[in-house]
Amino acid sequence: MIRFVSALAALLALAAPFAAPARAAADGPSPELVAEVDIPYERFVLPNGLTVITHTDRKAPVVAVSVWYHVGSKEEPAGKTGFAHLFEHLMFNGSENADGEWFQAMQALGATDSNGTTWFDRTNYFETVPTPALERALFLESDRMGHLLGAIDQQKLDQQRGVVQNEKRQGDNQPYGMVWYHILEGLFPEEHPYRHPTIGSMADLDAASLEDVKDWFRTWYGPNNAVLVLAGDIDAATARPLVETYFGAIPPGPPNPGRIEAWVPRRTATVTEVMQDQVSSARVYRTWAVPGTEDAGTQALSTAAAILASGPSSRLYTRLVRDEQIATSVGGYLQDLEAVGILQVQADVKPGVDPARVKNAIDEEIARFRAEGPTEDEVARVAMRAVSGTIRGLEQVGGFSGKAVTLAEGQLYAGDPLFFKTQLADYVAMTPERVQGAAESWMGTGGYDLTVLPAGDLTASGQPLDRTQPPAIGQLPALDFPDVERATLSNGIPVTFARREAVPVVEISTQFDAGDAADPHDRLGTQALMLSLLDEGTETRSAIEIAEEEERLGAGIGAGSDYDTTTVGLSALTPNLAESLDLYADIVRRPAFAQDEIDRVRAIQLAAIDSEMTDPQSLALRILPPLIYGEDHPYGIPLTGTGTRESVAAITRADLERFHARWMRPDNARLFVVGDTTLAEIMPMLEDAFGDWRADAGIARGTKSFTPAPPPAGSRIILVDRPSSPQSFIFAGYPLQAKGADDDLALSVANIPLGGIFTSRLNMNLREEKGWSYGVGTSISATREQMPFYLSAPVQTDKTGAALAELRSEIAAYVGDSPITPQELSQTTAFLAGRQPGAYESASAVLSALESNARLGRPDDYQETYAARLADLDAAGIAARAAAEIDPGKLLWVVVGDAAKVRPQLEQLGLPVEER
Repeated sequence: MIRFVSALAALLALAAPFAAPARAAADGPSPELVAEVDIPYERFVLPNGLTVITHTDRKAPVVAVSVWYHVGSKEEPAGKTGFAHLFEHLMFNGSENADGEWFQAMQALGATDSNGTTWFDRTNYFETVPTPALERALFLESDRMGHLLGAIDQQKLDQQRGVVQNEKRQGDNQPYGMVWYHILEGLFPEEHPYRHPTIGSMADLDAASLEDVKDWFRTWYGPNNAVLVLAGDIDAATARPLVETYFGAIPPGPPNPGRIEAWVPRRTATVTEVMQDQVSSARVYRTWAVPGTEDAGTQALSTAAAILASGPSSRLYTRLVRDEQIATSVGGYLQDLEAVGILQVQADVKPGVDPARVKNAIDEEIARFRAEGPTEDEVARVAMRAVSGTIRGLEQVGGFSGKAVTLAEGQLYAGDPLFFKTQLADYVAMTPERVQGAAESWMGTGGYDLTVLPAGDLTASGQPLDRTQPPAIGQLPALDFPDVERATLSNGIPVTFARREAVPVVEISTQFDAGDAADPHDRLGTQALMLSLLDEGTETRSAIEIAEEEERLGAGIGAGSDYDTTTVGLSALTPNLAESLDLYADIVRRPAFAQDEIDRVRAIQLAAIDSEMTDPQSLALRILPPLIYGEDHPYGIPLTGTGTRESVAAITRADLERFHARWMRPDNARLFVVGDTTLAEIMPMLEDAFGDWRADAGIARGTKSFTPAPPPAGSRIILVDRPSSPQSFIFAGYPLQAKGADDDLALSVANIPLGGIFTSRLNMNLREEKGWSYGVGTSISATREQMPFYLSAPVQTDKTGAALAELRSEIAAYVGDSPITPQELSQTTAFLAGRQPGAYESASAVLSALESNARLGRPDDYQETYAARLADLDAAGIAARAAAEIDPGKLLWVVVGDAAKVRPQLEQLGLPVEER
C-alpha cells in the first residue's frame, strides 16, 4: 500500500560519477553493483587518540562534520539513567570560548542538518557547513570537546533538565509511548545495561548534579573516545593541519573509562505481559534479544525480519492484512546495536478482532518460517531493498544517513569505515539456508561473546590554541542550482528536467493540480483512500505482484499531497529505469480499485482515524482548519487528510474512480525528473510510459473554487479533554490575507525569528528559559491561496495556562513595540542564505524545489536569486509585513489536555473557553 502523506506531513553522493553495470540482475543486486557503492576515504589518528576520517566529494561546496563519541545510555550506571542524553543537550548550550546557543552559531555559518542524537552505544553531533565556514565549525566542535566544563553551570543544567523531561513527557504522551519501556524490561534482566531506555527516568534526571554531569564529560568525552569525519569539499591534505590545530592540544580522556559489559541474555521461557494505554486499537509485539552489529548472523536475521513483516509483500502482511484482514498493519525489523540486537515483529489489530487471533497467526507463520525457510526470490528482493536503500542514502555527505554517518558508524563499531560494504556483500551472498538457520537459532534463544582490547598510550600534542577569537568565516559560495530543461510529451504533459549524476538514481514525480483542497467535502478522505489504493492492484498486476516487482527493481513508489497538489513519485535505479517506469505508469494510470482491496484498505484508514482520535497532536490538526477557514473552504478540512469515520465509510468504488478521472489525468499533470540521465535519454521512456495517455472525454477536469476566508472575529480557546495527559498540546492559527503565490519574502522571513527556528523567541522562552516544552514553533505554510499561520506548543500540564499567556505576549510584542531587530534580521538572512549551497545537494531536494516552483508560479532561477533578494530586505519592511498579517487577537487556540487540570488555568486568561 502506498503510504499517504498529508499536507502537514514532513513535506543520493559518491566521489565520482557512479559507473554501474548496464543492468542490475532481475533476481537481486549483483556483486558488481555492490562493488560500485564506495566511499573512498583517508584515515589518520592524532597522538591524543582522535580518529579522523576524510572523504572528498566536490559536487557541492559544503563539508559534513560528524563527531561520534563512543558512549551512550548503556554506559550509565544504576541511578544515573538519562545522563548520556542530558549531556547531549548541554553540548548545545555553549563552551568556554563560544558561550552561546550552538544553533545560533550554526545559523551564522549557514549550516544545514545541524543536530545531535543519543542512543544506547553512541552520542553523535553533526552539521553540514559551506566550505568557507569549515574552520569556524572545527573551532566550535573542538571547543566543546576540550573546553566545555567552564561553561556549564547550574542554570544551564536546570534548563536542559526541564527540556529533557518535557521531551520524555512528549514521548510518553503519544499512543504506544510506554511500549519501549516494557520491551526493554521484558528482554533484559535487572543488571543488563540495555534494560533502561536512553531517555532515562524522571527520578534520575531530577537527581543529576552538576558534578555528576562534569564527571560524565571527563570520563567519556576525550578525543581518544571519539571519531571525527569530514566529508565533502575537503581532502586529507587540507583537513589534517586544521584538525591538528583545533583538536591536537586537547588532552585524552581515561584510556579505560570502565565501559559496562553487555551480553545477549538467553531465556528459556517467553515473558508475557498485558498493559493498557490510550490507543485506538490493540497492537501485538514479538521481540527477541539477538547478537549485535558485527555478528555473522546479523544480516540473516535482518533478512528474516523483512521477509516476515516488512512491506506489503511480506508474509505476515499478506496473511494478516491482505488475506485474513485481521490486522491493519504489520512491521518487522532488526535493531542492531553494538553488543546486542533487538529483533521485532509487530501488528496492529483490526478493531473488533481478538488480539489472541493475531498473536496465534504470527506464531504460526514464524514457526513455519523456522521450519521451512524463505524462498530464493524472497531473499533476493530483500537484498535489492538493502542495496538500493543504501545507494540513495549515500547521495548526501551529511545529515542523518549520509556518507559521514556511514563512515563514522563503521569506524566506531567495527573499526572499519567501510563496514557497510561488508554488510551489503553479506546481503547479496545471502542464502535461504542461512536465513532459516538464523531464524531457527535466534527466534527462540541465543548468546553473544564480547571482547575488549586495551588502548595504547595516548598523549596530547601540539601547541595550545589561542581560543579568544574564533576563525573568520570565509566568503560563502553562491548557489549553483542545476540547469533546468523543458520538453513536452505528445499528449501535452510538460516535462521539467534537471541532471544529477552523483549516484545511479533517477527521481521522477507526477504532479497533479489537486491536493487536499480537491478532497470532496461530502466524502472527506477520498483522496487518501484513492492514493493508498494505487499500488493495491492495476488492470494488469495484482498488489503482491506490484510489491514484488518494486523490490526486484530496487524501486520506490509513493504518493502524497500538500494543500494544492497531489504527487506520485518514483525513485529508480538508473540501470532499471525503463522497467521501473513501466511499473510506475501502470500504477498512476490504471489502478483497478478492486472492491475487496477497497474494503481492506478502508478498514486500515478507519483504524488510522481511530488512532488519530487518541493522539493529542492529531486531534488538534483535525479540529483547527475547519474552524479557521470554514467547513466549505477548500482548505477547511482536517490536516491529517484521512477524513472522518462517516465520510470514509460512505466512499464507493465509483467515488474513487471519479476522483481519479477528474484529477489524476494527463491534462492536469506535470512531470518532473531529476537524476542520473539526460533529457534526451528520458524523453523516449516517458513517451512510452505516458505519451498515449488520454483523459476521459466524458468527465470534466476537476476545479477548485476559492473565496476569501475572513479571520476569526476574536480569539478563543477550544479545550479538548484528554484525561490523565501529562502534557497539553497547544495548536493555534488563522488564515492570513497573503497568498503563497504572492511570494511574500518579507513575511516568510518575519516568521523565522518569531517561531520558525530553534533559536526563535517562542522556543527560547518556553524551552530554553522556562523548560516548559520540548519545542515550540510557528509556520506560514506556502499554500497557493491564503496561507495559514500556525503555532504548535506541547507543554507540561501544570504550565498550560502560563505557557499560552507567554505565547500571546511574545507574539503581541513581536508585531508591536518589540519587532524584529537588525541583529535578528542579520542572523536570519545569513542563516537562510548560507544554507542554500547545501540545501539542494540531493536529487530529491532539487525535485522538491522544481515542484514548488511550478506550484507557486516561481521562475527557474528562484533558488539562485534567493540570497540576493534576502539581502534587499530591511527590518522596517519585515516588521511592517509582520504587523499587517500576524495578529494574536485573531488566533483560535486548540488545547488538547486534561481538562480538569487545564481549564482553571485557561479561564484566567480572559478568553472564551469552549470544551469539547
